[in-house]
Amino acid sequence: MPYFLLTQVAVGGGAGGVNALTSLPLSLLAYAVALPLIAVTGLSGLVRPMSVAAARALCGVPGERFAEGPARSWAARGRASAWWTLHLGIGALVSGMSLAVPPLAVVLIALPFVSPLRDMPAMLGWFDARAHPYVAALAGIALLAGVVLAAAGAGALLARLAPVLLGPTAADRLAAAEERAADLAVRNRLARELHDAVGHALSAVTLQASAARRVLETDPGFVREALAAIEDTTRRTVGELDAVLGLLREGDGAGAGGGGLPAAPTLAADLDGLLARSRASGTPITARQDPGPAGDWGRLPEIASREAYRIVQEGLSNALRHGRGPVELEISVRVRGGGRGDAGGSGEPGGQGEPGGTGEPGGHEEPRGHGELEIIMTNDPAAPAPAPAAVGARTTGGRGLRGAAERAALLGGQVEAGPHEGRWRLRAVLPLGGHAGSGEGAR
Repeated sequence: MPYFLLTQVAVGGGAGGVNALTSLPLSLLAYAVALPLIAVTGLSGLVRPMSVAAARALCGVPGERFAEGPARSWAARGRASAWWTLHLGIGALVSGMSLAVPPLAVVLIALPFVSPLRDMPAMLGWFDARAHPYVAALAGIALLAGVVLAAAGAGALLARLAPVLLGPTAADRLAAAEERAADLAVRNRLARELHDAVGHALSAVTLQASAARRVLETDPGFVREALAAIEDTTRRTVGELDAVLGLLREGDGAGAGGGGLPAAPTLAADLDGLLARSRASGTPITARQDPGPAGDWGRLPEIASREAYRIVQEGLSNALRHGRGPVELEISVRVRGGGRGDAGGSGEPGGQGEPGGTGEPGGHEEPRGHGELEIIMTNDPAAPAPAPAAVGARTTGGRGLRGAAERAALLGGQVEAGPHEGRWRLRAVLPLGGHAGSGEGAR
C-alpha cells in the first residue's frame, strides 16, 4: 500500500489532478509504476531477513532452506529484490481481487432472488435474471472460486520460489563454512588447553600424592616438598581452568580466531617450575636446556615458547602415566641454527637446569635466521610398546599426542613419537622466525 499510494498520487498529478482510484487504467498504471520502485528498495540488505521471516511464517518452508542474516553480495540482494517484488506485486493483485470481487459475486448470487437488483439497468445480457435466472448466480460462485484459486496459486508459487530466491548463495555457504571452521578451531584449541593443563595436573598430583604416602613415615622432608608441589600445581591449574570455562560460558572465543584464549605458560615463565613439580613425584628427570643464540628462553617468539611448553608438559604427562616401573626421564630442549652456526650442533647442550649450553654465557643477542626449537624426551616405554607415530597419528589411543602434533603443525613443525633404541622417544621440531609470526593468527 505505501508504494501504491505514492505512485497513485504521482500518476493522478500527471493526469491533471485526476483521482487515480476512480479510474481503472490509472490504477493499473500506478500499479505498474510501483513495481520498479519496489525492486529498487528491495536491494537493501535488510530486505532478505524480513522476507525470510515472512516466508517462514506464511509459506510453510523449513527454516534451514533459507539464508541467515542480511544480504551482503549484490547477487544475494538481487535475488532478495526479486522475491520482494514478486511478494508485494502478487500480494497486491490478490488483495485487490479479495476486496473487489466478493461484493460483486454476492450481488450476482443474490440477483435472481432480490427484485431491486433485477431491476437495476446495469444488469443486462446474460445477467438478466428474467432471461437467464441462474447464470448470474453461477457467475458469482465462479468469481468467488476464482479468488480462492488465485490466492492458493499465488501462495504455492511464492512458497516454491522462496527457497530459490531467499536461500543461501555460494558466498553465504562459504562464509558459513569459514565460520564453522573458525569455531571448530577455537573448540579444538580449548580442548587442547583443557587436556594439557588438567590432564598433566591430575597425573602429577596423583604421582606426588602416591610418592608422599609411600615415604610418609621415613622422609618427612620429601612429603613436605610433594605437598607443596601439589598445592602449586592445583593452584595453577584452577586458574587456567577458570579462564577456559569462562570463555565457554560467555562464548567469547567463538568466531574470533581464538584471540580471547587465556595465555598459556611459556618456557621462560615456567619450564623450570614444571620440571621441579614433576620431580616432586619422585621421578628422576635429567633436563638439558640450550636457548642457543638468544641466551635465554625469553628471547624466543612467544607463540613458539608457549606451544613448546605445552608439548613438554604433554610429554611429561605421558611418561608419568605410561612409564614402565620407575621412570627415568631425559629431556633436551634446544635451539638449533638461526644464529652463529648451529646452536648445539656440536657438543652436548648445557647441564641440567642451565640455559645456554653452547651459546655464549649471558649472551643477549637476538636469534638470527630461521632456526628451530627441538624437544626430545625419552623414557622407558609401557608394555607393549606402541607403534611409531608421525604428525597427527594416535599412538597411545589418547588425545595428548594428537594435540601436541596439532600444536606443532600450527607453526609448520612436526611431532614424532615411538620406540627408539629400546626406549620411548618423543621428538618435536618447531620452526622459529617467519613461522612464529604466522602462528599468532592460528592461536
